[in-house]
Amino acid sequence: MNDKQPSDSKEFLGNFKNGIWLFGLSSWLFGITDRSIASFADGYLSALDIAQLFTAATFFVAWIFLKPARA
Repeated sequence: MNDKQPSDSKEFLGNFKNGIWLFGLSSWLFGITDRSIASFADGYLSALDIAQLFTAATFFVAWIFLKPARA
């Protein structure tokens, strides 16, 4: 029975990491979509809007590369 517990805890930790990553992925997609809609709503794209979109897209790509490996 003791041999099963480390396997269960590793599986739980892997699922937990993957769940956090998926939540972050959906959060970044929502944030980029929200910023895009807010930026293009008035028909004028300022330098600040471009900088915010670029920053959000850069963090989104970085988040994709942080996907936890499945053991």
